[in-house]
Amino acid sequence: MNRIDWQAVRNDFPILRREVHGKPLVYLDSANTAQKPEAVIAAVDDFYRNHNANVSRAVHQLGSEATEAYEGARKAIAAFVKAQPNDLVLTSGTTQALNLVAYSFALPRLQPGDVILVTRMEHHANFVPWQLIAERCGARIEPVEITPDGEIDLPALKAQLKAPVKILALTHVSNVLGTVNPVAEICAWARKAGITTVIDGSQAVPHMPVDIPALGCDFYAFTGHKLCGPTGTGALWAKREHWQSMPPFFGGGEMIREVRFEKTTFNDPPHKFEAGTPNIAGFVGLGAAVRYLDGIGMAAIAEREQQLLVYATERLQSVPGLRLIGTAAHKAAVLSFLIEGAHSHDLATLLDLQGIAVRSGHHCAHPLMAFYGVPATCRASLAFYTTEAEVDALIDGIAFVRRMLG
Repeated sequence: MNRIDWQAVRNDFPILRREVHGKPLVYLDSANTAQKPEAVIAAVDDFYRNHNANVSRAVHQLGSEATEAYEGARKAIAAFVKAQPNDLVLTSGTTQALNLVAYSFALPRLQPGDVILVTRMEHHANFVPWQLIAERCGARIEPVEITPDGEIDLPALKAQLKAPVKILALTHVSNVLGTVNPVAEICAWARKAGITTVIDGSQAVPHMPVDIPALGCDFYAFTGHKLCGPTGTGALWAKREHWQSMPPFFGGGEMIREVRFEKTTFNDPPHKFEAGTPNIAGFVGLGAAVRYLDGIGMAAIAEREQQLLVYATERLQSVPGLRLIGTAAHKAAVLSFLIEGAHSHDLATLLDLQGIAVRSGHHCAHPLMAFYGVPATCRASLAFYTTEAEVDALIDGIAFVRRMLG
């Protein structure tokens, strides 16, 4: 692997050169949203300046250029996760993608008494939609529990994978704990039991090489804004047979082949599930983002983030009164923690005064917070553009807060 100048990579991100409250910005909230490189900003700017038109609806030059850019982005995004373009529906993000699975695939199939398994560590986006449809069809939600160090209890899960379970909702990487789940192994177990697997890949795709078809899942959702792309972008991959069998979730333009008062016939997937004008510029930007990341190499990004994780974990463990939440053996670069005597919101607010951006709160994971018996945590989430000096700044900032709070 060629040696990468990570400082030069960092220089690709203009926002990282700014100051906050008179201090250099230390951005440690990449699990919330990733910052955007110049290549992405330029791609969106170029689209609006030179190519702006609607897609698939005009024969004029601008319309052709916009359609080519949009479908070119689909191809780039699909290639990034080793998928076929026609198996990838472009969405506004993971939340829309998972709701699409819940309402279009699951709701017509579930019966009273059926079970949906949801892990304790799921983001609400892979939890609440299942509750909503369970209430409508008479199915019930059962939890997949975790161990104190933040790993799925695999023997218990394996024992749960039997009738009347129909669906397993599972995150690839926890947004709170950083736990990397053995998705391929779990999907193999579920497949043998005839259980549909729905994977939230929001925190995986930005941080490691992901080959979606090789995982053996039925559905895989991920979001663009955590992937250095614009907000309002994401994608849902599904096995081709699922796309063919599912009814549309949204109706409108583009997703139809012919509309009559008597009957409407629908377009082929993926367009069947992409009603209305999409976020064209956003997906042009996301296409630029995955090309940028490919240029660096996802294996190199994963290796760099693991180096940062080791460094940050060692530094945080040296802080008196600090408790790490989530100590799984296989983790992404996410560190949730508590400081004795400091509420997480107070800690985050005081760190912000030092120019340090971390997230505080429940992180859209109430059931997980309940497991650990805490209302909230602080979370420092690292990316390949993070530096060791920024980790040191966090440690210094925590020491400052401790002195302030006595």
